[in-house]
Amino acid sequence: MWFNVSMVQSGKKKVLCFETDEQGISMKIYQGVMLTLEVIVLIVKMYATWFYSIYKFFVPPEPKSVKGEIILITGAGHGMGREMALSFAKLGGTIVCVDINPTGNQETVEMIKDSKGKAHSYLCDVTSRTSINEMADKIRKEVGEVSILINNAGIMPCKPLLQTGEKEIRTAFEVNCLAHLWTLQAFLPGMMERNHGHIVAMSSMAGVIGLRNLVPYCGTKFAVRGMMEAIHEELREDPRDFSGIKLTCICPYIVDTGLCKNPKIKFPSLMKILSPQEAVKHIVDAVRREYQEITIPSSLYYINQMFRVFPRSVPLHIKDFLDSGLEAQ
Repeated sequence: MWFNVSMVQSGKKKVLCFETDEQGISMKIYQGVMLTLEVIVLIVKMYATWFYSIYKFFVPPEPKSVKGEIILITGAGHGMGREMALSFAKLGGTIVCVDINPTGNQETVEMIKDSKGKAHSYLCDVTSRTSINEMADKIRKEVGEVSILINNAGIMPCKPLLQTGEKEIRTAFEVNCLAHLWTLQAFLPGMMERNHGHIVAMSSMAGVIGLRNLVPYCGTKFAVRGMMEAIHEELREDPRDFSGIKLTCICPYIVDTGLCKNPKIKFPSLMKILSPQEAVKHIVDAVRREYQEITIPSSLYYINQMFRVFPRSVPLHIKDFLDSGLEAQ
């Protein structure tokens, strides 16, 4: 029998520790068995989740009620922001309309009130963290704690990168990207205290695939998807229970909101430009069913996922064939 001898210092004394080869071998066997069991459990979890996801694809969850929820929507003064405000108000939500345009924002509020809904108007420059924090304090005092946050405000400079000015690039990132961080810091703590809330972020198909004439815009929308994945992991890995906070990232194709001035569509019947009403119908459904990420139309999500496993040059052939995008303004 062989012994491994080592010196271990205990206080001011040194103690000889003896470990037989048999003990070392037993420990390695134990570690190997435990690792094997962990791998087996991992495989079982992965397959179970996969089959559950397939089941949910064919049997989607029932839409949750948003009645009584306080729903803050940035960019509510026009386009999809206004349509979301009107749709959620019809479902019984109390809508907090936020926009930098006082006229459009108030029009949205009046439209909701005319339909017997509840709405409040707040003017705010979402690029200013200070303004967002001040607005958040006012909303808590005057309306209550926001339970659904929809970061919708966005701008789209559409031109080649080398023709895009510094101010345009900085503004795009401040509105489309940094504003998400400021609103999260302002409203997420309240959701965490109650373990109840829903965060919705407007990304884009330009946040899934790169497109010419939209380099800064694609950068902001890719960033939004990354932030949503990261905040999901922060909440999931926190030892406290935040399972009551849901996240949804929306990636629409071209929506006719006025931002897309020169769309280029080779197959209009296959990839038609969506109206705000059509897009919002899918967005509201995704929020109520608590989907983590959707594309509009939904087929683009599966097409993208499928072709991502191929070498990069393969999906480029599909992209060239579809020949869709935006011409420079």
